[in-house]
Amino acid sequence: MKTEQLVASLVADRAQTYVPLGRAVVRAVALGALVSLAIFAFEFGPRVDLAAAFATWRFDLKLLLVLAALVAASGACIALARPLSSGTWRRGVVPVVLIAAAGLASELLLAPPGSWATRLVGSNALVCLTAIPIFALAPLAALLLALRRAAPASPALAGAASGALAAAAAATLYAFHCFDDSPLFVLTWYSLAAIPVILVGAALGHRLLRW
Repeated sequence: MKTEQLVASLVADRAQTYVPLGRAVVRAVALGALVSLAIFAFEFGPRVDLAAAFATWRFDLKLLLVLAALVAASGACIALARPLSSGTWRRGVVPVVLIAAAGLASELLLAPPGSWATRLVGSNALVCLTAIPIFALAPLAALLLALRRAAPASPALAGAASGALAAAAAATLYAFHCFDDSPLFVLTWYSLAAIPVILVGAALGHRLLRW
């Protein structure tokens, strides 16, 4: 077979099976989240005062923060899965930082200093550190499987971004169970819970996403 024929055959085969990267990432997160949702429903469930929680600024800000993190991590995951990345995905981190800073400043201004330590520790820190990684397992596995068809410049970074996205999806789900709404708690413990997921994603990405 001539080189031109081989290239044409490869292009034709890829055209038949190609799924846009953004769609593949969204699909992977959605499929993984279904598994996490089943675990959430059977083992955790939503907080009993969920309706009342929506009327509080701390709970609303918590949801806004995890959703902003979800969007930012999605952009990073898609960008870092490509052979060349422009770095524009970093702009998505800006809203996360601004929301976090605004929430932290509001908490420190409105809450008495004597309550800061209590709000930081909360009542569900250990549950948070356990639940978020558990909820992230299925989305991370689905993302790594989906990205095996991609060609990331750095497999480790692409895996880390997959871990961040899986952790953000898990944090979004867990936020509906968590009774600790203080920005002090959320910024501390949600971040700590995401770290092992990101590290596992980086390690697995380094091994599985090489091309």
